[in-house]
Amino acid sequence: MKLSARKVETAGVGRHGDGRGLFLYVKPTLARSWVLRYQVQGRRHDLGLGAYPDVTLAMARQKATDARRLILDGDDPIAKRRQAQPKTFKDSALELIESKRSGWKNAKHAAQWTSTLEAYVFPTLGPMQVSKIATADVVGALKPIWSQKPETANRVRQRIEAVLDYASALGIRTGENPARWRGHLDHLLPKPKKVRAVKHHPALPHAEIADFMAQLEAREGVAARALGFTILTAARSGETRGATWAEIDLEAKVWTIPASRMKAGKEHRVPLSKAALALLGGKRDGDKLVFGSEAKPGKPISDMSMTAVLRRMEREDITVHGFRSTFRDWAGETTGFPREVIEAALAHGIKDKAEAAYARSDLFDKRRDLMAAWATVAMHRDLGGNVVAMA
Repeated sequence: MKLSARKVETAGVGRHGDGRGLFLYVKPTLARSWVLRYQVQGRRHDLGLGAYPDVTLAMARQKATDARRLILDGDDPIAKRRQAQPKTFKDSALELIESKRSGWKNAKHAAQWTSTLEAYVFPTLGPMQVSKIATADVVGALKPIWSQKPETANRVRQRIEAVLDYASALGIRTGENPARWRGHLDHLLPKPKKVRAVKHHPALPHAEIADFMAQLEAREGVAARALGFTILTAARSGETRGATWAEIDLEAKVWTIPASRMKAGKEHRVPLSKAALALLGGKRDGDKLVFGSEAKPGKPISDMSMTAVLRRMEREDITVHGFRSTFRDWAGETTGFPREVIEAALAHGIKDKAEAAYARSDLFDKRRDLMAAWATVAMHRDLGGNVVAMA
């Protein structure tokens, strides 16, 4: 029997039919909503028509009638509704990545696209309607990295351009692509090849750190472990190579580097994450080296050992010391940790004498949180599409 206005108002928990696929759903909370159940190409779909009392019985019937007309014309009401909704840049980007995934020979392409867009584009362009993104928006997203990371910035620009072209192909954008280079952005930004980025040591973009650590984890040997430990602690290579077990407190999870081995000549405490502790190997006598040479017992691994690991990984484009920049960029660009905490983690001295006079704490507890967050990002594993690692 068809529903009545009184029945809609008083119906108990459950599903109540009005005929031809229209149902009133009543939840245990007594909240009421309308659903039209229909089939397209043999597949069943449920189309939400709104909540009662905002949508009355008469309104629900009219909405159901309109949806049935679309179905008779060969359209899917749900697909039609999605097309009518404003789409964000992030939505379009993720759709494009999925559409290209099966055609990419290397599965890492999808991960690289996603990681670079998440790091450099989604924070600004991600929530914007893709149909409304203009030249000023694109330039605003690119400028912070255009001079510092010209190669990465150019790849990011190309990916923004591809996403906007994809949106145009779907018919949800019109006009010229504001991310195109020739005859457009080339008048607003210097050519990437002519940009002289300030580089002390070639560094890995922080968006690629998880992929790099996964590859490093597959390698055996003391040098590979030492490199991983250096990255996770943001230490200098010499500090790692000279580390002894006397400096490691496993119970407190602290590595205390004496002033004699520090560049600034000041003792430095390093909080050790679980991932960093796992790379230490078996505990030995206090005066033994943590990463001693296998070829020359009692001697530290050579200065070139960790660099050799990078070469075997075919990563001549980066340096061991550059990972400190990777850490600094990640912490400064993607986290809310204060600058002084980040600088303390890198054992950087404070140049301003007045500020240094008041900075008597090494901010150890805050640095422990920072290094734990860094380890989470660096040792990231695919947790599923609906899981986000929080710092």
